[in-house]
Amino acid sequence: MNAPIAHSGIWILAVFMIVIASWMFYRYLAPSTWREWAGAGLVQAFIIALYAEMYGFPMTIYLLVRYFGLDQSHLNANLWSSLVGMGETGMFVAMVFGYGLLFLGIGLVIQGWRELHRARQEQRLVTDGLYALVRHPQYSGLFIALFGEGIVHWPTVFSVIAFPIIVLMYTLLARREENKVIAEFGESYGEYQQRVPMFFPHWGQWKTLLQRSRPADNPS
Repeated sequence: MNAPIAHSGIWILAVFMIVIASWMFYRYLAPSTWREWAGAGLVQAFIIALYAEMYGFPMTIYLLVRYFGLDQSHLNANLWSSLVGMGETGMFVAMVFGYGLLFLGIGLVIQGWRELHRARQEQRLVTDGLYALVRHPQYSGLFIALFGEGIVHWPTVFSVIAFPIIVLMYTLLARREENKVIAEFGESYGEYQQRVPMFFPHWGQWKTLLQRSRPADNPS
């Protein structure tokens, strides 16, 4: 493939984004058990591969050109731009929608961590705030952020394959965590499970979820 590809080869920015994203992930979703470390390892690989392709070398584009005959006349490091032939416009649209989901996910992760940390200090079961809408808002935020950045904004072969595996791993992890909570809180958590969805709120509650992902709008 001899055609130049726009928005590639910026390795300094790739390293910077990997460091920032990794710091935020381990700051608010720090693993402790081996199962959590296994999930974290895959998320870490997702982050590294994503930003290495986004700002470094676009391996997905190279593979599609080399083995699937992708048209080289409108190549861009962004897959959506290359596939639909919309150039910078396509990349901008994907970026806007992707970043919207990314920042929503980050807000859920951070605010969910704050609410859980507060409840642990008070030695109580957290069922208010974000937890009144979903049982695992931090994992919800992780899924939304990865989907926004690695599927909507900048899809790659690795991110498309890894994303459903990450969702599966954290779903199994959440179920194990819930078994421990049931052992501690008994029927009160069982009733909570019946009322509140695991990861995504009921259809009419998405606006409330968005509002509560922002600390200033989240009731204490």
